[in-house]
Amino acid sequence: MSDVRLLVPHPIPLLRRIAGAGLLVLVGTLVAASTVGTSVLATAGSARADGPGSVQGTDGPLRPSAAAETAAETAAETAAETAAETAAESGAATGDGEGARPDGRATGTKHPTLALDQDFPDPDILEVGDTYYVYSTNSAKTLPVASATSLDGPWTVQQEDALPRLGEWASSGFTWAPDVSRRADGTFLLYYTARHTASNRQCIGAAIADSPRGPFVPVGAEPLVCPAEAGGAIDASSFVDRDGRRYLLYKNDGNAIGLPTTIYLQPVAPDGVTFTGERVPLISNDGDEGWLVEAPVLVRQGTSYNLFYATGEYWNGTYATRIATAASVAGPYTKADRPLLSTATFDGAVTGPGGADVLQDTDAGDHIVFHGVRDGGYRALYVAELGWAADDTPVVRGSRFRVEGESGRVHHASVRTDATGASGGAVVADLDHPDSWVELQVYAPRSGAYTLHVGYGNASVDSNGAERTASHHVAVDGRRAGTIEYPFTGTDTWGEATVDVRLSAGSNTVRLGPAAWVAEVDYVDVA
Repeated sequence: MSDVRLLVPHPIPLLRRIAGAGLLVLVGTLVAASTVGTSVLATAGSARADGPGSVQGTDGPLRPSAAAETAAETAAETAAETAAETAAESGAATGDGEGARPDGRATGTKHPTLALDQDFPDPDILEVGDTYYVYSTNSAKTLPVASATSLDGPWTVQQEDALPRLGEWASSGFTWAPDVSRRADGTFLLYYTARHTASNRQCIGAAIADSPRGPFVPVGAEPLVCPAEAGGAIDASSFVDRDGRRYLLYKNDGNAIGLPTTIYLQPVAPDGVTFTGERVPLISNDGDEGWLVEAPVLVRQGTSYNLFYATGEYWNGTYATRIATAASVAGPYTKADRPLLSTATFDGAVTGPGGADVLQDTDAGDHIVFHGVRDGGYRALYVAELGWAADDTPVVRGSRFRVEGESGRVHHASVRTDATGASGGAVVADLDHPDSWVELQVYAPRSGAYTLHVGYGNASVDSNGAERTASHHVAVDGRRAGTIEYPFTGTDTWGEATVDVRLSAGSNTVRLGPAAWVAEVDYVDVA
């Protein structure tokens, strides 16, 4: 009986499973079809995400599972399912979330750590031995530096200025976005941005020190990079590829004079200050990026070159960190269609996350550091866990990472491509059979508690035309992980609902299958 379906213009609760018996019985009266509803399943209580009559793939006809061959086996399975589901949903409601909502339930999202709550913008991080060093744009000192033995702190801000004097070409007060790296000879190379006295543009200089704490001593009487006709240059960063080749990245400061901005890649010798070839343009601002691209940081992961960069206005919530990827260091680079970090992807937990740098650490795991705008207007230091998805692109814990529903594995359902207003214009529809489901591969940087934000549409109404709340069972890697409810939205009107789950580090399979009434799945954001 578990495969019995009644299709009517609007869902009517006609069937109910008898606990412990695995049977469906008629508990209501079939109401004649009305012109009000749409053709959806008359739900049979708690439909299973993977139960009798389901198929483990999408190919071939439906076939009964072995567990459904006898009533005794079905009854035992049903009882076990009910107990497991109750335990799972109880765990989801009271589990290991990183915080608590007003209703007492845990929330799975782990927000970034506010590591240093003072003005510390454009952070650059370096690990030397068992100590982490982070440098920032000038604030009281020309080159502020803080250190800690743990990324979560406590961080100690050094009293001494790590760059006590600038190069002869520069004037003080505008020393921005430092980058410190270690050279092959053991010395430390600083790239810094300062005001070029002769042109009154921001330009890039270099300095050397024997210690990551400084003092750094400027190199040369002129700036290293200073295209005054293009607005100057800012936001230098270093990158050393696996073959040992070293590069300098920077942006022309075109927005300072009303010109477009471009991020460049400049080959340099191992000393970091001798140019060895022509610069290569990587990306320029376009589309929805506004007036600039800036703050480039290049990271190679697997076979992918990942260019982190910022857009927006650094002083407010429009500032965001984006990503572009390439198969070779010189590109071409393809921009992601959504920000990696933004006020929205953090659900307001951080405002204007940008100026990011990446730390790849085999002991502590990879992390990303960045600044966020605080209520007082200053930009404080944040740290978040970083991982790499199957395609070697970054995923930041606490920042939403989207998987479109239509990209998943669909069983006894369909993909609707005329979903006006939906993310990507498509949704998973017809999830109105007991064995319907959609499976999505979601990535977690670390094992632990997460929140799934499911975009959905629900046009369910009963025989009286009353709006109904739909729901889906949720499973993670074959284990029940609770139920998610979808309040009524109407046709081609989209909402979002959440459920807390536990994910393993790496790829996880999330399955959504019908529980009550009918809802379409637009996307799943993981944070």
